[in-house]
Amino acid sequence: MIEFADDAIVLRTYTSGEADRVAVLWTREHGKLRVLAKGARKTSSRLGGSLETLAHVGVDLVQGRGERYVVRHVVHRERYATLRADYDRIAAGYAVVEVVNAIPAEDVADEGIFELLRRVLVALDDASFHPGLVPASFFLRLLAYDGSAPVLDACVNCGRGESLVAFDAATGGVLCSQCRSGRPISSDALALMRRITGGDLAAVLRAGDEPGAGEVASLAHEAVELHFGRRLRASRVAPPRDAGR
Repeated sequence: MIEFADDAIVLRTYTSGEADRVAVLWTREHGKLRVLAKGARKTSSRLGGSLETLAHVGVDLVQGRGERYVVRHVVHRERYATLRADYDRIAAGYAVVEVVNAIPAEDVADEGIFELLRRVLVALDDASFHPGLVPASFFLRLLAYDGSAPVLDACVNCGRGESLVAFDAATGGVLCSQCRSGRPISSDALALMRRITGGDLAAVLRAGDEPGAGEVASLAHEAVELHFGRRLRASRVAPPRDAGR
């Protein structure tokens, strides 16, 4: 019988049978797992309230009769009270975990993704950070982690560094006026994407409504959808307030 303990972020949960619940976790040492919490839907269960989406928990798991592991014990690692008290922060968190849940590989260890996800939850729990651009910044960082970061410093087609006027996720980044395809991109949005990917993310999140934020949210969403080859519902959260500018 296989037993182990691990840290995990809960990506989603769904019902199973009359009283059980299945939780999809991204664990630190074992990657993506689907685990069975027996009796979690009973009012007397201690598991149900702990295995909720966006929770950062420690879990004790044991190999069940089928392919799924069974949850024996759960303890919260972080409570994220600020995140859970704000609808916009919750919506941003759901957008992020939906994208992580779209990663197909299961039972494959990837601590890097766990850390990216944990840092997102920490950022959403920080009252000094505005949540509007957190999903977009995560999408861009996840693409970079996977080796698919969009090219932002020069035309992805010809290498020209000036007159960058379009963004094409399928092509792989920004394009100049001579090579343009995809969608137009403003200078404000391009500058903002460069700040997000270039180490100035904390200042961007503290500032809130930056010029070009709506464009960046839309373009990053489009890029991550294309990467996974599927539409993502929860990640279509309300764009930052400059979206119509």
